[in-house]
Amino acid sequence: MLTHVKHARPVARSSKAARRHRAARWARVAIAAAAPVIATGSVASPALAQDAPSNYQFRTIDNQADPTFNQLLGINQDGLIAGYFGSGAMGHPNKGYLLVARHGQARYLNENWPESAQTQVTGLNDRGVTVGFWSSTNNGGTTPVNDNRAFVSVRGSFIDGDFPTDNPASPPFDQLLGVNDHDIAVGFYNDGASPTNTHAYTFDIRRNRFNEVTPSGITNPTGAAINNQGDIAGFGTDATSDSSNGQVVGYVLRRDGRVTVLNVSGSSQTQALGINDRDEVVGVYQVGTGDNAMMHGFTWTPARGFQTNVDDPAGMGATTLNGVNDRGQLVGFYTDASGNVDGLLANPVHRHRG
Repeated sequence: MLTHVKHARPVARSSKAARRHRAARWARVAIAAAAPVIATGSVASPALAQDAPSNYQFRTIDNQADPTFNQLLGINQDGLIAGYFGSGAMGHPNKGYLLVARHGQARYLNENWPESAQTQVTGLNDRGVTVGFWSSTNNGGTTPVNDNRAFVSVRGSFIDGDFPTDNPASPPFDQLLGVNDHDIAVGFYNDGASPTNTHAYTFDIRRNRFNEVTPSGITNPTGAAINNQGDIAGFGTDATSDSSNGQVVGYVLRRDGRVTVLNVSGSSQTQALGINDRDEVVGVYQVGTGDNAMMHGFTWTPARGFQTNVDDPAGMGATTLNGVNDRGQLVGFYTDASGNVDGLLANPVHRHRG
């Protein structure tokens, strides 16, 4: 385990007017994964379960500041949602927000790193802490490449969350993607090697401590979410000797070091993106490649295994699930028939037996 102590860089609370004009881009790494450091053996995930889209009621929620591109990335126990709008293309920067969606109404609070060009709010806990990343530029896919800088916000006061390394990528590429109620955040950074390597890490916000973490059997890991037990969900390249070797797979790294590899049968890649305190995991898997590729949401639990094709009805084959709370509410996004990216909230349907 690599442990670093770093004095987090505080940033003054931004004004309400200034927050309206800030934003940042999320460039999700295609091959990555994460988990706490003490890694023992890997175990296979349970058998594939049946499709279950009818188990949820889906609702599309788009910030009307840009109804063409919204992603909802995290949800806490009170139903508060983290997300952003804007595709990140040049002239369309990411802009972070928190969302309260109740009684058919949506209320937004802008949240952006002070003086950034772009911001994504990617995760939150139940104690007023949010995490994400920001960029000083909005270059789209052109050169120079946008920097990505991790941040933590505690009730509107911002601190730096970049991993302290002697060999960072150039420009820096750090993202925090989840945080639990113990104020432990999880994410990843890219190093300066050629080709670059991805490293998962945790950030103990209260103690200003950074830990690099490595799940057994996974290379280039990304840490995507962490629950209150310290279990981490993420994704990376499978380095085990089974049939998914070399593929992008999801994983759950438990606090005791056990790793469960999550790989939807028949998929070309699987990413675990969210986890709740019951170890229910959500994410996305891909079937096919190239022009024939389709993306489907999934849920997974240790007892039931996978529920697949958990897609928004307006985005069948183009849905990603990114967050889940202990009530089983899901958030994510899908691409609609017009090519717009829409935020989604899915509430579980509880059926009573007669």
